[in-house]
Amino acid sequence: MIGPATGSRVMVATRPIDFRKGADSLAMLVASQFRADPYSGVIFVFRAKRADRIKVLWWDGTGLCLMIKKLEAGGFCWPAVHDGVMRLTAAQLGALLEGLDWRRVHQTRRTQVPHVAG
Repeated sequence: MIGPATGSRVMVATRPIDFRKGADSLAMLVASQFRADPYSGVIFVFRAKRADRIKVLWWDGTGLCLMIKKLEAGGFCWPAVHDGVMRLTAAQLGALLEGLDWRRVHQTRRTQVPHVAG
């Protein structure tokens, strides 16, 4: 699959952006407004004013990648609009990109392997 690597850190800009912005403009936005490094491997997610559009920006080690998705029916589940950035897990990002409610996705509980006496 073409897209961000699983297990990456994910940051979501909660305020809508001008959707005419390309990869370079979004990288400048990440650096200036969020004080983050767009070349760090972190996945940055942006929303449009319309809830059915999303842009995802990340550095894959060779260049900036920009993915755009428009849902044909329904809209993405977004947090309340306020200034700032929120973090998602890779699993939550996957749910968001599928148009699902990412708030219902939780990490699985890890149990310790029992010690076998022997």
